Amino acid sequence: MNAIMSNFDIDTGNRSASQNWEGLSELDQALRENRLMEYRIKKAWADPWGRKLTIIGGFVIVAVFAFLAGASFGLW
Repeated sequence: MNAIMSNFDIDTGNRSASQNWEGLSELDQALRENRLMEYRIKKAWADPWGRKLTIIGGFVIVAVFAFLAGASFGLW
C-alpha cells in the first residue's frame, strides 16, 4: 500500500500559532504535552472567583479534618 502522505501532522508542532487564536493554541500545546491538568489549575487560579472558591474550599476541608481529629482525641 503506497500512498503519498504529507508532513501535515508532523510539522504542525513546529509552527508558531497566530495571535488571533492564542488561547486555543495554548490549550492545544497543553494537550500535546500532556499537561492539561496544569493548564486547568493555572486558568482557575488566574480567575479571581476561582481563586476565592479554591481557598474557601481548602479551608473548609482543613476545618472539617481538624474538627474530626479533635473529636477523635476527645478535645470536644
